[in-house]
Amino acid sequence: MGLSAAAIDTAQLASLRERFPRAFSRSPRERAILLACALGLIGFVIFCLVRFDASPARIVNGMERFGKIAGALFPPTPGDAFWDLVKAMLESVGMAFLGTLIAAVIAVPLGFLGARNVLPVTLLRFPIRRSYDFLRGVDSLVWALVYVRAVGLGPLAGVLAIATTDVGIFAKLFAEAIENVERKQVEGVRAAGGNAVKTVRFGILPQVLPIMLSNVLYMFESNTRSATILGIIGAGGIGFALSDRIRAHRWDEVGFIIIMIIVVVALIDFLSHLLRTRVIKAGANRPLVLMEEPAAPAAPVTEPGKAS
Repeated sequence: MGLSAAAIDTAQLASLRERFPRAFSRSPRERAILLACALGLIGFVIFCLVRFDASPARIVNGMERFGKIAGALFPPTPGDAFWDLVKAMLESVGMAFLGTLIAAVIAVPLGFLGARNVLPVTLLRFPIRRSYDFLRGVDSLVWALVYVRAVGLGPLAGVLAIATTDVGIFAKLFAEAIENVERKQVEGVRAAGGNAVKTVRFGILPQVLPIMLSNVLYMFESNTRSATILGIIGAGGIGFALSDRIRAHRWDEVGFIIIMIIVVVALIDFLSHLLRTRVIKAGANRPLVLMEEPAAPAAPVTEPGKAS
């Protein structure tokens, strides 16, 4: 019985292979395309390695120097500038906070204007969506270089650089979240007599607000790390102190600054995770109230012994 069943299965398999050959193996053309893609990828990797002079000798020598620098980082010490470093770290956190907040406030109306279900006119929506690409397509480091030349050295250039990049990122994320809202809630507000403003306020915003806040909190954490890099090019904060000590080869203080950055970023990551979790849960458990029902009229009060 086992052999006959196996024979039947083999016969069925052969029949299926004849009827659906592409389900069992790729065609010669598909195999040639895959081979060409694999060879092209390998060739591109080799080209990059040769172009960047990534020779084994250079990598070995670099790792040896890196080991010496890593050893010089310990024991870390703040030197005589502990409170100056704390102040610079708080400055970087403030840069990230202000830049993220400004970007979020500007991106909310841009996100609604870029959503297909809010602004269905393509000719009006298309330039708005492309402006997102322009803002987020340029890294905040490039914007920081521009703003340092425009407004001078200091944290203001970092705040403007973070805000400019994040406006494009937030607007794109907000627009995509708005386009994916549940249509039943929007239609319910419209059926209850709500105008366009009330439709956005009660039909769309309650659905996307937890997502917006979650994105803002995540980007605040990311911008705290970015603020340290922006400080290296003159935007102030802890990055400026870090670059100053690297140039002076004060590696023990560099180690202390790196540990400080790691601790602060980890703390912000932990707190933002807690806030994102609470915001998402609160948004999921919040009921949608379309309109308040009118209160029932009070029953007339009668004196005892009298007919109503």
